[in-house]
Amino acid sequence: MTSPAARTALDLTADLPVTGLEGFYRDLHRHPELSLREHRTAGKLTEVLRTAGFETAEGVGGTGVVGVLRNGEGPTVLLRADMDALPVAEETGLPYASEVPGTMHACGHDLHVTWLAGAARALAAGRDTWSGTLVVVGQPAEETGQGARAMVADGLYERFPRPDVLLAQHAAPGPAGLYAHSPGLILSASTDMDVVVHGRGGHGSRPESTVDPVVTAAYLVTRLQTVVSRETAARDSAVLTVGRIEAGTRHNIIPSRAHIALNLRTQSAEVRDRMTAAVRRIAAGECLAAGCPREPEVTVGADFPATVNDAGTDRRVAAVHGEVFGAATVFDPGPAMGSEDFPHLAPDGVPYAYWFVTTTPADVWEVAPGAELMEKFAAVPSNHSPHFAPDLSTLLPGVTTLVSGALAHVSLT
Repeated sequence: MTSPAARTALDLTADLPVTGLEGFYRDLHRHPELSLREHRTAGKLTEVLRTAGFETAEGVGGTGVVGVLRNGEGPTVLLRADMDALPVAEETGLPYASEVPGTMHACGHDLHVTWLAGAARALAAGRDTWSGTLVVVGQPAEETGQGARAMVADGLYERFPRPDVLLAQHAAPGPAGLYAHSPGLILSASTDMDVVVHGRGGHGSRPESTVDPVVTAAYLVTRLQTVVSRETAARDSAVLTVGRIEAGTRHNIIPSRAHIALNLRTQSAEVRDRMTAAVRRIAAGECLAAGCPREPEVTVGADFPATVNDAGTDRRVAAVHGEVFGAATVFDPGPAMGSEDFPHLAPDGVPYAYWFVTTTPADVWEVAPGAELMEKFAAVPSNHSPHFAPDLSTLLPGVTTLVSGALAHVSLT
């Protein structure tokens, strides 16, 4: 027998206009906007919320949207979707592909906004079935790690109701129709670091009169690979990626500086601190060995916290998803190395749950090479790929996941 929350969720989403959801999604996908520039996207979401009867506010934390639906006594539930796109040139060939050169919804945030808009509409239309307060948040700048903190700094919880629980979900590769829940750590922390190596520039024909920062940077990149392989315990998951190297202007000029940009992925503060210290030590050591005229500049940039679900909250949402979609559709993938700024929205001590909805079209999944799930998972277009194209069949289920998760926490009438 299904729970009241599951039955009510199915009732409230049974007659949702799928064609309207598809049109809304295609429009967002055609018009992606980068972090803190999500003005059009915010306006589209606000229009849906106002029409559904929410009190709305725009410009929270820059371009954020907040909608509040007060519906009597009961818990306050916050539903969040991120809105920003990525500086990626789309290569999907879709008829509704991005019309903005060099910009694409390559991470599914257009799908997230569509899910949120549909859930808000369904819960507002069915307000006679539940009581409490619903807070809907369209968050900017998730990709840069700025948006959640900017909204909180702009008085999110002074201006709007403080939630008793926060819920969010994310599109992910995998055969469409699965729901990934982890009752604890689900996403890793991320830390950006920049290293500037200072050399002494000169003519390429006289390297002996220079200190070549390119060679030093090359040694540094190679040595950095040992931070994980030789300084991190096998039990501690960690990744170090050098994503960018910049130096020089011409073939025959030895430059005076080189810039290395790298990213750390960790699952504990202790490992993060050890890795950042190792980067500083290795950079200083390589520069000393090369005879650089100055010590390297090492700075820590954008950072994302680890996403750690409240176990009880996540199990409650996972249970209702199992009732709505079938127990076989819900699974625990364990923690991923991806990162999110969603935890910054959660006030101290307030529980949250964050889960994944798999969105790879069936035909793409079937032809992907590999006999096992993880082999296929590695072969299909993932988030941030120019080929990332979620299956539109996930539009309605993604609305239902949010609706059922919310109903599992409000008071049912």
